[in-house]
Amino acid sequence: MQRTQISLTVEARRLLDNEALRTGRSISALIRDAVENTYGAGRSTDDDYSAIEEAFGAWIDRQEDGEAYVERLRSGDRFNRALTQ
Repeated sequence: MQRTQISLTVEARRLLDNEALRTGRSISALIRDAVENTYGAGRSTDDDYSAIEEAFGAWIDRQEDGEAYVERLRSGDRFNRALTQ
Protein backbone atom coordinates (compact mmCIF):
# COMPACT_ATOMS: atom_id res chain seq x y z
CA MET A 1 0.00 0.00 0.00
CA GLN A 2 1.27 3.49 -0.77
CA ARG A 3 0.99 6.32 1.66
CA THR A 4 -0.17 9.67 0.30
CA GLN A 5 -1.12 13.05 1.65
CA ILE A 6 -4.22 14.95 0.55
CA SER A 7 -5.82 18.27 1.37
CA LEU A 8 -9.51 18.31 2.25
CA THR A 9 -12.00 21.09 2.77
CA VAL A 10 -13.31 21.49 6.29
CA GLU A 11 -16.66 20.16 5.07
CA ALA A 12 -15.13 17.06 3.43
CA ARG A 13 -13.19 16.28 6.59
CA ARG A 14 -16.32 16.74 8.71
CA LEU A 15 -18.19 14.31 6.46
CA LEU A 16 -15.41 11.75 6.74
CA ASP A 17 -15.17 12.17 10.51
CA ASN A 18 -18.92 11.63 10.87
CA GLU A 19 -18.90 8.57 8.63
CA ALA A 20 -15.89 7.11 10.43
CA LEU A 21 -17.64 7.61 13.76
CA ARG A 22 -20.87 6.10 12.43
CA THR A 23 -19.26 3.05 10.83
CA GLY A 24 -16.20 2.50 13.00
CA ARG A 25 -14.02 2.51 9.88
CA SER A 26 -10.89 4.56 9.40
CA ILE A 27 -10.84 7.68 7.27
CA SER A 28 -8.20 6.01 5.09
CA ALA A 29 -10.51 3.05 4.45
CA LEU A 30 -13.39 5.37 3.59
CA ILE A 31 -11.25 7.28 1.12
CA ARG A 32 -9.92 4.07 -0.47
CA ASP A 33 -13.49 2.82 -0.93
CA ALA A 34 -14.61 6.14 -2.42
CA VAL A 35 -11.73 6.09 -4.91
CA GLU A 36 -12.39 2.48 -5.87
CA ASN A 37 -16.14 3.04 -6.24
CA THR A 38 -15.64 6.18 -8.32
CA TYR A 39 -12.62 5.30 -10.46
CA GLY A 40 -12.11 1.57 -10.00
CA ALA A 41 -12.12 -1.07 -12.68
CA GLY A 42 -15.19 -2.67 -11.10
CA ARG A 43 -17.39 0.09 -12.52
CA SER A 44 -18.81 -0.14 -15.97
CA THR A 45 -21.20 1.92 -18.02
CA ASP A 46 -23.43 -1.13 -18.37
CA ASP A 47 -23.66 -1.42 -14.57
CA ASP A 48 -24.56 2.26 -14.32
CA TYR A 49 -27.26 1.93 -16.98
CA SER A 50 -28.65 -1.16 -15.26
CA ALA A 51 -28.90 0.70 -11.96
CA ILE A 52 -30.70 3.57 -13.67
CA GLU A 53 -33.13 1.20 -15.36
CA GLU A 54 -33.83 -0.60 -12.08
CA ALA A 55 -34.56 2.70 -10.34
CA PHE A 56 -36.85 3.95 -13.11
CA GLY A 57 -40.42 4.24 -11.86
CA ALA A 58 -39.48 3.86 -8.19
CA TRP A 59 -41.63 6.89 -7.31
CA ILE A 60 -44.64 5.82 -9.38
CA ASP A 61 -46.80 5.02 -6.32
CA ARG A 62 -45.87 8.17 -4.38
CA GLN A 63 -48.23 11.08 -3.97
CA GLU A 64 -45.48 13.71 -4.12
CA ASP A 65 -42.85 14.29 -6.75
CA GLY A 66 -39.09 14.41 -6.09
CA GLU A 67 -39.02 18.18 -5.78
CA ALA A 68 -41.79 18.22 -3.17
CA TYR A 69 -40.04 15.43 -1.25
CA VAL A 70 -36.74 17.34 -1.13
CA GLU A 71 -38.46 20.55 -0.10
CA ARG A 72 -40.28 18.69 2.69
CA LEU A 73 -36.94 17.37 3.95
CA ARG A 74 -35.43 20.84 3.80
CA SER A 75 -38.30 22.41 5.70
CA GLY A 76 -37.07 21.06 9.05
CA ASP A 77 -33.94 21.90 10.96
CA ARG A 78 -32.21 18.60 10.14
CA PHE A 79 -29.74 20.36 7.87
CA ASN A 80 -28.93 23.02 10.45
CA ARG A 81 -28.41 20.40 13.16
CA ALA A 82 -26.03 18.47 10.87
CA LEU A 83 -23.92 21.57 10.38
CA THR A 84 -23.38 22.00 14.12
CA GLN A 85 -22.25 18.41 14.72
